[in-house]
Amino acid sequence: MIRNIAAYHFVEVADPPALAGRVRGWAEDGGLRGTVLVAPEGINLFLAGADAAVGGFLERLRADPRFAAMVVKDSWSGSVPFARLKVKLKREIISFRRQDASPLRGRAPAVAPADLARWLAAGHDDAGRRVVLLDTRNREETSYGAFAGAVRLPIDNFADLPAALEPHREALAGATVVGYCTGGIRCEKAALWMRASGMDNVLQLEGGILGYFEAVGGTGYEGRCFVFDARVALDPQLRPLVDGAPAQAEAA
Repeated sequence: MIRNIAAYHFVEVADPPALAGRVRGWAEDGGLRGTVLVAPEGINLFLAGADAAVGGFLERLRADPRFAAMVVKDSWSGSVPFARLKVKLKREIISFRRQDASPLRGRAPAVAPADLARWLAAGHDDAGRRVVLLDTRNREETSYGAFAGAVRLPIDNFADLPAALEPHREALAGATVVGYCTGGIRCEKAALWMRASGMDNVLQLEGGILGYFEAVGGTGYEGRCFVFDARVALDPQLRPLVDGAPAQAEAA
């Protein structure tokens, strides 16, 4: 079986090209494929390969004290869902282009998957407030599945979220708002920006949908979670919709 990992970590990176070069070498040593983004604000990666090779890569990365605490989400497939290895330098590991949304200055409050599942079952949070889930993904992703009753914004790019959210502010004012995304990286920034813009009732879902699936399964979720590789989407048991190697044409 092939081990697939999704991970990100916000931390100051003084020399992104140097880190990117080391990461590329480690991935190539293990024959891993996928995408790694490196920026001054950290690292974001989606990689796949043999279990031992992935484990070796993570051991080398976590030997760097900056990434020792990086959380990794695992899933499994019968083949590698990436055509090749890509390591890219970016201005942000997830582009949002908002000055007041940097997790380097501190994270927004988070809710653990088990607590969110309990709130959904009860119909309110621990303080008795109604809970509203806010999807920070784009419309293609949400078409494959989302939390039941979630607010889905009609966006194609993450940077479009602030304008799309504006009409919903009044309706969200009396609720505990839980922002979520695939693996947590977008709701990290979105929650910070929303709180900085006056919404002090916003939390982020720790680990995103994939972390939720891994911890509690599909409670309250309808459908699958879109992923950015040849598997297309994962169900709450983290099983792929498509389990085959990407076509050669995709590697060109």
